[in-house]
Amino acid sequence: MALNGRRPIGVFDSGIGGLTVVRALRARLPGEGIVYLGDTARVPYGSKSPRTVERYSIACQRFLLDRGVDLVLIACNTASANALDALRAASPVPVIGAVEPGADSAVAASRGGHIGVIGTLGTVRSGAYERALAARAPGATITALACPLFVPLADEGWVDADDAVARAVAVRYLRTLFERDPAIDTLVLGCTHYPLLRGVIAATARELTGRDLAIVDSASAMAEAAAAVRAALPTRVGEATAPGALACFATDTSRLDELAPRFLGEPVGGFELVDL
Repeated sequence: MALNGRRPIGVFDSGIGGLTVVRALRARLPGEGIVYLGDTARVPYGSKSPRTVERYSIACQRFLLDRGVDLVLIACNTASANALDALRAASPVPVIGAVEPGADSAVAASRGGHIGVIGTLGTVRSGAYERALAARAPGATITALACPLFVPLADEGWVDADDAVARAVAVRYLRTLFERDPAIDTLVLGCTHYPLLRGVIAATARELTGRDLAIVDSASAMAEAAAAVRAALPTRVGEATAPGALACFATDTSRLDELAPRFLGEPVGGFELVDL
């Protein structure tokens, strides 16, 4: 598959949260074609075993490779945390996970070396962010907390800073995080659903700490990493002269017409149903 005469970027996620990565990519690399796969029939990955996550992730990557992509982005933090090495070993093209770009951005943003990470249970249990951050900033204090209720809040669209439910959940989680380390100055949103809640998370953090924290969005960090890799790929053919096309696939299409525009930030032309 060639989009606009160029080989596309492939993006996959366990569901539709990865459309926040597509949104960031389209802002950062507007001329690039993108093939997106949401494994919506088997979402969520965050509560599954590492072996299962790896198996599902390899199937998703194979689907993208079969469509001729020359760069793969793992928009699922849980898959990045548990399957990155296996995915890279199985891919003839570069593979970018969510954890490493997020860790790079967090270390660059932190002034005092106190970094908080919030994500799904699977991502936090893996310790992947802690390892990545410690490798980049050995003296940093890293505090991670699973915040599973943020995902259904994003799915339901309960994301505004003045939404009582979203605010109550954010207070409950972030109060626990800051009790563990009151000096946190940088917060990593370690799930691709969480950028939709960025406003309420930032406002709640400010209320609880009296400070503005640096908020690191893994979706934006991945887009920057993709831009750097994409520029050096030998398979690039000239510069794009038209907006990149977007082809979307999913393993289940329930509620996608309702939910996908919320994450992508624009209308979606439709998802093709596929069976992995």
